[in-house]
Formats: sequence, C-alpha cells, structure tokens
Amino acid sequence: MGGMWLTLSRAAGLGLIALAAAGQSVQAQNAGNGEDVFKKCHVCHDAGPEAKNKIGPALRGVFGRKAGSVDGFNYSEAMREAGVKGLVWSDENIEKYLDNPRGFLPGNKMAFPGVKDDTDRKDLLAYLKGVTQ
Repeated sequence: MGGMWLTLSRAAGLGLIALAAAGQSVQAQNAGNGEDVFKKCHVCHDAGPEAKNKIGPALRGVFGRKAGSVDGFNYSEAMREAGVKGLVWSDENIEKYLDNPRGFLPGNKMAFPGVKDDTDRKDLLAYLKGVTQ
C-alpha cells in the first residue's frame, strides 16, 4: 500500500507542478467571496439574467462580448473605440481592467480605482461567470 500511495502522491504533485507551469491557479476560486467583492460594483452595475443598465452597463453576457456594445448605454469614446478596435471581454481582459480600469483603458468613464487584491479579483471573476452567463 505504501508504494501505491507514494506513486499517487507523486502523480498529484506532478499535476500541481504542471498546472503551475501552465500559469493555472492551483487554488480553487471562491465565488462566495466574489459575491461579497461585487457589493462594491453593484452600486453601478447589475449582473444576472434580468440585469439592467445603471450608472454602468449591465454585465449580463459580459464574457466574450465586444467592449462598448451594450444597447442603450452611453459609453465613453475610449470604450467605444476599444470595441471598434477589437477589444473583447475575455477572462484576462476583464481581470486586467478590474485591477486598474484607468490604466487598462485610459479615458474610460469608470471612476472605480480597481480591485487590487489578486484573490478578490479572481473570486469576483468566478462570481461573475456564475451570474452573467
């Protein structure tokens, strides 16, 4: 039994190393914490199946959507131009935007300073994936 356990643990360890080498997070994301983080965003954004535009655009369907493309929302010129130039809200782009909205897209209207904590930002993405798809 000891030999089999060693083999299984070695295989598990190699799997974690492979994930780390591929740039994948070994730690599972916490959508519950993401929901708490979203409380900061909810003042301006609505998410969920019936999301409506508020001060910011509705986030329903944001993953894979072209930037500046929600009907009925008055985007900044910078956001509209970014969409025309091909900016799509991928996981990576959303995470970068949430880290530093003004740095990622200068001239956009979002006054929020960003979610600086890496774990909170990843948890927020996990939450948003669950409520915006």
